[in-house]
Amino acid sequence: MRRERRRLETSEGLIALPPASSRPIDPNAHRPLYAYGWSSELHDSFEALAGAGHVPGRVVRVDRGRCDVVVAEGESVVTVHADFGASADEDAAQLPCTGDWAVISRGAAGTYVQALLPRRTAVVRSSASQRSEGQVLATNVDTVVIAVSLTTEPDFGRIERFLALAWESGAQPLVVLTKGDVASDADQVRLSVESVTPGVDVLVVSSVTGEGMDILTSYLSGTTVLLGQSGAGKSTLANALLGQQVMEVQQTRGDGKGRHTTTTRELLVLPGGGVLIDTPGLRGVGMYDASDGLQQVFSEIEALAEVCRFRDCGHEAEPGCAVREAVEDGVLPQRRLDSYHKLLRENQWIAARSDARLRQEQVKKLKAQGQEGMANMMAKRGG
Repeated sequence: MRRERRRLETSEGLIALPPASSRPIDPNAHRPLYAYGWSSELHDSFEALAGAGHVPGRVVRVDRGRCDVVVAEGESVVTVHADFGASADEDAAQLPCTGDWAVISRGAAGTYVQALLPRRTAVVRSSASQRSEGQVLATNVDTVVIAVSLTTEPDFGRIERFLALAWESGAQPLVVLTKGDVASDADQVRLSVESVTPGVDVLVVSSVTGEGMDILTSYLSGTTVLLGQSGAGKSTLANALLGQQVMEVQQTRGDGKGRHTTTTRELLVLPGGGVLIDTPGLRGVGMYDASDGLQQVFSEIEALAEVCRFRDCGHEAEPGCAVREAVEDGVLPQRRLDSYHKLLRENQWIAARSDARLRQEQVKKLKAQGQEGMANMMAKRGG
């Protein structure tokens, strides 16, 4: 059974909403948004938050404090530029992200994101900043496609990282081996990748010959996000799925690592239904609050751990460790256990840093409140 999807609360840092209108909102008024994933559930969420003059929209692109949002206008959709006024100390995870559904205010004063509707799912990695925050890559996603190029040896550790992010988001992962037309051992590579992707299908495709593209398309419904490192062929794959040259494509470098082609996350409608979010190549794939995702990725280790002699077994050198026995018997590869330990420690370290940051911010707030209280008291005393 799929575990319950992660839910993130509506942002508190955006512009305050006026009282919700008591007038029922006609769900058919936003029918053009159905191509972007609009539903009766989203309508209910919007109606609970929206006031007079507000319209729903989906964020299709974010760039420097502004975002492009599609909204219904007559029988079609238009893209509008909306401000959301992020402050320097705002929690980045609560700001608009590609894939978000939002309450939009359009008026003479400008177009603004007033609030975000609750997120069904969110793909989050550890931020590269010093604040130990999570960076949201895409929201309200149904399928996470992890693109892996067949022109280089597969990096199992990196694939496991991507899978942890995907499972933790609440979406369904799918591994796609790209550039199948230039690989002579594609089937062998697929089998080796399947050994580290329990519960996840692995496909071989070629955007040049069309191999596997029909099968891939059959997997995609709702919102799909493409993840992978530079040179994985995401932009070429996106163009093939979209049926047109939308994403810029560059030649891969001689070392197979490629160059960044996509520079920002962008949401586009697929011709067969559903939407696609393409993302820039990811060099860093840090763990962030990914305990459940890691359990899914290493499900065979979690199952073995259930029969270890000690409940808190660390699977290092403890007596009666079923995991170590599986390694010694050749059932579980040592590399797999090493990767499990590495990602688990990283996830715990990031969690500890995040807790420390939150405590520091809370102390700063309490100090500020204390100073404000002292100033008010002195003002009352006339001093």
